[in-house]
Amino acid sequence: MTRRPIVALVTDAIHPYSFGGREIRYHELSRLLALQADVHMYTMRWWDGPRVMRDGPVTLHGITPRLRLYRGRRRSFRQATLFALACLVLLVRPFDVLKVDHIPQFQLFTLRLVAMVRRKPLIATWHEVWGPKYWQDYLGWGGRLAWWVELWSMRMPHQIIAASPQTAERLTRHLGDRTPIMVAPNGIDLQAVRNAVPDPDTTDLVVVTRLMVHKRLDMLLDAVALLHAEGRPVTCRVIGTGPEEEELHAQAGRLGIAHAVDFRHDVREQKDVYSLIKAGRVFAFPSEREGFGIAVLEALACGVPVVTTSAPDNLAQHLVVRSQRGLVSEHTPAALALAIGTALAAQDALDGEDPWLGDPWIGDYSWDAIASRISRRFWA
Repeated sequence: MTRRPIVALVTDAIHPYSFGGREIRYHELSRLLALQADVHMYTMRWWDGPRVMRDGPVTLHGITPRLRLYRGRRRSFRQATLFALACLVLLVRPFDVLKVDHIPQFQLFTLRLVAMVRRKPLIATWHEVWGPKYWQDYLGWGGRLAWWVELWSMRMPHQIIAASPQTAERLTRHLGDRTPIMVAPNGIDLQAVRNAVPDPDTTDLVVVTRLMVHKRLDMLLDAVALLHAEGRPVTCRVIGTGPEEEELHAQAGRLGIAHAVDFRHDVREQKDVYSLIKAGRVFAFPSEREGFGIAVLEALACGVPVVTTSAPDNLAQHLVVRSQRGLVSEHTPAALALAIGTALAAQDALDGEDPWLGDPWIGDYSWDAIASRISRRFWA
């Protein structure tokens, strides 16, 4: 009888304790990969209870206490360092395949050491490349050192799985052909989307995202305020959590639109996310930096048209331009407001018609297809 391979999957944030696209990715893929392998996820101890516990077919290992991911608006240096050091425990843990998420990067250096000692390949999933300019904007004078860390962290894996063709292209620009790179995008649970019933509490605009500076929800609120000033009292629902939560509430108050913006920080189940997306008429996604944009894919699968912007690092725009009903605006509040108004007007014109079922190419992004692609590459 052939022994099942053991996969060690390393990521510091997991669903449902942390809300975001990469957390959903590992939640879905780990369960599908567990059909063919023993999957062990090494993460922070997000849960109450024993350090090692079963979560369905996956074994969770809490290798550090739960630490805050952010200090203010930035990722915590302390959390990233302690998690990277804790990854050395894999020197004595069994595995055949070592997979790691590239965020927050420090762990790539310690896991390269683990891979070298254990004589196993290190495989990293890469969502986005920040680059020197963004690091400088994020950290100021420290951005140059941070870019050096990112650049060298790219050289640690033996193989890379890029979340989009554009991320693969950016990695190749810096690595050349020294590291094999395959593309395996984020996906969606198509059956769960189909089964979701629209929430009865409808809204004009909806967005699902982590509440962070680069998601540019401040610009969305500015656009909503502009529409109100023009006599279009649109409503907006913001679903997610993150370090910008207080500032966004305050901004909505300053702009005089707090009554029109419904902040939902309590949504954890994907079925509830899909129901709330379906309750919106337009999905507004103003992010200036996005490695893929799983929320955009989910909105399109729900049959909700998406408006996003042409910010150079917003790779989600490549999904939107493929959509029959997607709009990409310039990256300004006025342009975003105009595009939102156009999308809402188009929805008004369609009232009474059969619901849009989404773009047919969405089916290519099922989690089953993506898991099959990854498993064929690494142990078929």
